[in-house]
Amino acid sequence: MQLKVTVNGQVYEVEVEVEEPAHPSVGAIFMTGGNFAAPAPAAAAPSGDGGDGSGVRAPLAGTVSRVEVEEGQEIEAGAVLVVLEAMKMETEITAPDAGTVGRVLVSPGDTVSGGQMLVELS
Repeated sequence: MQLKVTVNGQVYEVEVEVEEPAHPSVGAIFMTGGNFAAPAPAAAAPSGDGGDGSGVRAPLAGTVSRVEVEEGQEIEAGAVLVVLEAMKMETEITAPDAGTVGRVLVSPGDTVSGGQMLVELS
């Protein structure tokens, strides 16, 4: 591309090479808020998660920052169970209903994928 540039009254003709800028992709965007409980698979379809009751699954992939409950602990609906960190943001995973924590399947520092069972509730 040929351009004319004026500097202090002096006109210069300049040839400029234009490169198309790389457009970085944004990646996946997750909306969070609310509870992310999902029932455990039916007994007829065994899974590696274990458990016959309901459980709470990870809504997104991330790293377990904190586990706020212990096995056998009585919890209320909306209680924070696990805190996940993803993309430098923390997401609180809450209990869908009141109940008892059956098993905690993750520990701080664990990497989890979206849909992975985190806590079993009974």
